[in-house]
Amino acid sequence: MHVITRKRLNEFAQKHRNTQVSLERWYRLMKRGSFRSFVELQTTFPHADQVGKLTIFNIGGNKVRLIAAIHYNRQKVYIREVLTHDEYNKSKWRK
Repeated sequence: MHVITRKRLNEFAQKHRNTQVSLERWYRLMKRGSFRSFVELQTTFPHADQVGKLTIFNIGGNKVRLIAAIHYNRQKVYIREVLTHDEYNKSKWRK
């Protein structure tokens, strides 16, 4: 799948250095994947959840929440937000 944009992952990892390895792992798995549905995605990411049209990934032992819009038909993943668990719980991302 084509991940748009890796820059958000890098920026988050710069602020939260302990998340870099986990974010890199997520990126590699997503880039190599060719998921056709949310059900297929869950075989690789069993803790992913759908919230409306968005997919929420729990990364780094639930320390990071990555919010993405996935277009399975076009094989594109648009990263909307990368948040700490606390930031995610404040729900400001649900605008």
